[in-house]
Amino acid sequence: MKNQRLPKGKGMVCAVGVLVFRIHGCRSLKEKRGAIRPVMSKLKNHFNAAIAEVASQDIYQRAEIGFSLVGNETGHVNAMADNLMRMADSFAGVELVDSDFEIFHYSEF
Repeated sequence: MKNQRLPKGKGMVCAVGVLVFRIHGCRSLKEKRGAIRPVMSKLKNHFNAAIAEVASQDIYQRAEIGFSLVGNETGHVNAMADNLMRMADSFAGVELVDSDFEIFHYSEF
């Protein structure tokens, strides 16, 4: 597509958020990676989300994970973000201690 704008009322909906985990009993960065990597992988694969550790990389017992989801309907993207956060709260070995996300709408580029 060469610089085409979307028709009025059509657009892209993005959810951008952060998940903060406590990792109990973790004593090294290697243990932290071993605990958080499966969480990130499962969330990424299940929701087709972009996932990255965005802060607290050097703190053994804390992980801050950023995520983004993209779609074309607000309700669907909002539901996906809610479900992603619910799934994030269900993993053994890590405790979700905080989470938040925002929805952004892009109708023109």
